[in-house]
Amino acid sequence: MADNSFESFMQQRRRVAAAFVNGDPAPLRDISTVHDPATIFGPGGGIEEGARQVLEVNEAASHQFHGGTTDLVILHSGADGRFGYWTGWQSASVRVEGRAEPVPMKLRVTEIFRRDGGEWKLIHRHADMQSEAQAKH
Repeated sequence: MADNSFESFMQQRRRVAAAFVNGDPAPLRDISTVHDPATIFGPGGGIEEGARQVLEVNEAASHQFHGGTTDLVILHSGADGRFGYWTGWQSASVRVEGRAEPVPMKLRVTEIFRRDGGEWKLIHRHADMQSEAQAKH
């Protein structure tokens, strides 16, 4: 029997993040909702709305990465039978198109998931770069 717990899903979420920074959008697509509403507030300050648009933006974003490592540091998370969330940091070192050296990143992240057909699906991601000033407070 499959473990459908949120804790088990978060282990999968870590693998999805690793695939993404290595240029593979398929695992993220697999855990993303195809039903509205869906949103992403990206590190560049933009807002994307609608499941189809979010999937397209994520697909394009993954192709800028050409190898890297990442880790999710969860400050807190929780889930009930319908919704789940986590908030914390995503630290990464990634090879980016047009850059010779790996680029370090530390993102502040909040993600919200909804149960769709018995599976957790990403419906919202907010990620922005942590600045030095933010890190001190």
